[in-house]
Amino acid sequence: MFQVGDKIVHPMHGAGVIDSIVQKKVNGVVREYYILKLPVGGMLVMIPTEHSEEIGVRPVVRQEEADRVIAAIPGIEVDMTSNWNRRYRENMLRLKSGDLLEVARVVKGLVLREEERGLSTGERKMLHSAKQILISEIVLSQNASYEDVEARINTALA
Repeated sequence: MFQVGDKIVHPMHGAGVIDSIVQKKVNGVVREYYILKLPVGGMLVMIPTEHSEEIGVRPVVRQEEADRVIAAIPGIEVDMTSNWNRRYRENMLRLKSGDLLEVARVVKGLVLREEERGLSTGERKMLHSAKQILISEIVLSQNASYEDVEARINTALA
């Protein structure tokens, strides 16, 4: 169980801080929810406390781990199928895993693909959200600015 003020990560929305824990009635059932405030865009996400582990909610990585992920980006091997549908599904599974290195792999793969052939609208959206997920966690892990972390990732991708 997390507490108000904890920095946590939702695999599909990125990292944020627990703003509050509330009880809400949804579909006639009263449940407890974490109210997760995301730094990027100030979005609020309601996460049912009893299902948070199944969803893949976890604490933000430590600063050293975030540094390791950024340092690993240039060496990440990207092996993406040419089949758009399969590539999209594989990337979605990587994002849902909640593993920061897998998110970085998606970002790198899609950036390389964009340079080579361009991206479809769906993959462009996926690249944008994968980058947000990656940046948001590193921002919270290192207490750095969004712009600084984005610049470091762009340098690692270059």
